[in-house]
Amino acid sequence: MAKQKRVFGYELLLDCYDCKKGTCDDLTLCYNFLDKLVDFIGMDKQEEPTIFRTDAKRFPGKDGLSGWVPLAQSSIVIHTLSKHNFISLDVYTCGNLDGKKVVTFVKRYFKPKKIENQFLERGLHYY
Repeated sequence: MAKQKRVFGYELLLDCYDCKKGTCDDLTLCYNFLDKLVDFIGMDKQEEPTIFRTDAKRFPGKDGLSGWVPLAQSSIVIHTLSKHNFISLDVYTCGNLDGKKVVTFVKRYFKPKKIENQFLERGLHYY
């Protein structure tokens, strides 16, 4: 019988292009996205999400939002670039993760025209 592969965790990286106009600059929407995604994927928050606006004067062309929510299982991080309607999302967990479920949730909130994703196994030699 073959030994089942065990890894420490999984990380899903999503790059979302041409998101619905205005969504990348909406603090409330992005906060709610982080808050509700946690329950949707069956994770546990350690704290409420934190989200803030990037200073357009200090970081020209990089203005948007950045936020995260710490999980008992790890974290979810979001960065948006308002001018380009672009979102970068990182979901990392030491538990199980259904990447397709996360993509479905992202599409519902931000309506991207294109999503690139990478699904990584982390801690291959942890166990």
